[in-house]
Amino acid sequence: VQLVESGGGLVQPGRSLRLSCAASGSTYSSLCMGWLRQAPGKEREGVAAIYTGGGSAYYYNTVKGRFTISHADAANTLYLQMSSLKPEDSAMYYCAADANFRADPDYCYATQFGSWGQGTQVTVS
Repeated sequence: VQLVESGGGLVQPGRSLRLSCAASGSTYSSLCMGWLRQAPGKEREGVAAIYTGGGSAYYYNTVKGRFTISHADAANTLYLQMSSLKPEDSAMYYCAADANFRADPDYCYATQFGSWGQGTQVTVS
């Protein structure tokens, strides 16, 4: 699966930003997909995940209530709508997918993603 992120940039605290991730090359109609981020000097952390074939979206506590993950089937694109952004949200954001995921969709967030995008930088300042 090939993944290409876009939509990052510099934004003021409290504002919103939407990231996009265009997916291609999968032979499966449903994927486990997620957003992860990594700030300089910190470990990579999960942000949100969703199974595109149905199931609940999962949000990590750091973004719960502020971020929304969604998927547009027709465009095969994953989105991350980020609101009420904080300086601590600044990081490189990565889109990831697991085309071989066949477990309970509600546990998509716990999978080992095998495909990654190049990342898009988000800076809140």
